[in-house]
Amino acid sequence: MAGLESFLSAIGGFVISFAIIDVFWATLLGIVVGMLPGLTATLGVALMTTLTFQMEADRAILILICMYVGAIYGGSRSAILLNIPGTPANAATSLDGYPLARSGQAGRAMAIATTGSFVGGLIGMLALAVVAPALAEFALSFGAFEFFWLAVFGVLIAGQLTALDDPLKGWIAGFLGLFVAMIGQEGIHAVPRFAYGSTDLAGGIGLLPAMVGAFGFAEILTVMRQQSYEVVRGKVGSIWTGIRQAVRYRITAIRSGLIGTFMGLVPGVGEDMGAWASYAAARQTSREKNQFGKGSVEGLMAAETGNNAAVPGALIPVLTLAVPGSAPAAVLLAAMIIHGIRPGPLIMIEFPDFVFSVVAMVFLATCAMFVLGLLLTRPLLLVLRVTRERLMPVIFVLCTVGAFAIASRTFDVWVMLVFGVLGFILRELKYPMAPLILGIVLGDILDKSLRRGLVLTDGDLTPFFTRPISIVLFGSALLFIILSMPGTRRLMARMLGGRRDGDGP
Repeated sequence: MAGLESFLSAIGGFVISFAIIDVFWATLLGIVVGMLPGLTATLGVALMTTLTFQMEADRAILILICMYVGAIYGGSRSAILLNIPGTPANAATSLDGYPLARSGQAGRAMAIATTGSFVGGLIGMLALAVVAPALAEFALSFGAFEFFWLAVFGVLIAGQLTALDDPLKGWIAGFLGLFVAMIGQEGIHAVPRFAYGSTDLAGGIGLLPAMVGAFGFAEILTVMRQQSYEVVRGKVGSIWTGIRQAVRYRITAIRSGLIGTFMGLVPGVGEDMGAWASYAAARQTSREKNQFGKGSVEGLMAAETGNNAAVPGALIPVLTLAVPGSAPAAVLLAAMIIHGIRPGPLIMIEFPDFVFSVVAMVFLATCAMFVLGLLLTRPLLLVLRVTRERLMPVIFVLCTVGAFAIASRTFDVWVMLVFGVLGFILRELKYPMAPLILGIVLGDILDKSLRRGLVLTDGDLTPFFTRPISIVLFGSALLFIILSMPGTRRLMARMLGGRRDGDGP
């Protein structure tokens, strides 16, 4: 009951203070950012963080969450109309959304996507309200030893699930991020590491300039290298028919919402895996498997419900463990720290009402996304007519200003440029970006936890392997590595193949 009272109080506070205006303009801006190919949710949240860091904490976090929710939803528009996902989270949406648009049912497809996004956001919001307080209480039993293995496990699982074809590439990207996090003064005695006499390097690599470069400038280079896109022409079609059809697949929506929320909980995995896992589960259980990839309403519903449910799901580990569930959530984590909020196991003690304020923010953003998505279906199509030649220079200026604004250091602009070029090269080589950024975020946790643990035990490593939670996390990480090895996969495939052959008549 206390949680419900805090939630309603937060809703009332936002309405009375006219913050509802911020909800609508920030969500609308997020939808526009998500719609435009080359502008990701991570870039939108990162740039908005640089523009809101002088605001009050509650207002700034509200705007960032609305941007986050709006951008993940907005990417469905370009996926449906251009066959180009506006964000990586909308890749599964294009499989069925674009065929529907090509057949003259663009309005119906966008209404289905909007309804699925709304349902997914509500399911994830409920999970955030229920799971976050319980997980925060459980996390109080975590010490330096447990947080060390949690950081290692987070990098491993993010690398695996964002690079399914070649997990080694995901792990390389993750551990490259851990190396970047080691640059600067170490956390206990402030001894410079990898600084080479540079005072700028001794100050460390800022998370936001690195993220703006890896997801912003790198995206600009990638988009300008590709061919220009063309919007599907023709009538938009009926919107309300799509809503009625979406209601038919409510079981799929609930299942996809739960799957998406769980995928959001996994460190570094986020919305794109939430969409793909939900899409795969819907296809596996559907009676209309042959329609998937050809304009399936159920497939489109599953993908959009899954990726939007992952948004509040990704906020759960941010609030309770200070470990981001996705790249945009990593920016939100940095923004919370900038505004004096310390996410982690003590958040229910130090900021007891903040978790339910975040729940209220997600609820308001989800409702605004649903209303704006339906009412502005046709007007928002004009956004897609902005040419990349006009858009990308503006984004580059915003990236440069955003990187400079946080600390007013020219060095951060160079960091943004270097990470942009590095990110572009890694993308061309098929390396995922999410583990790289997660490695930078978790590197500080891993380093400080290892050093604190060794200080507590006078250099004895035994507690890292004997404490109950530590041994579970260590065993999980080890098992994860073993199961990901090609030899182990081939052995399991032969065993399963032989068993199936033996089961025959």
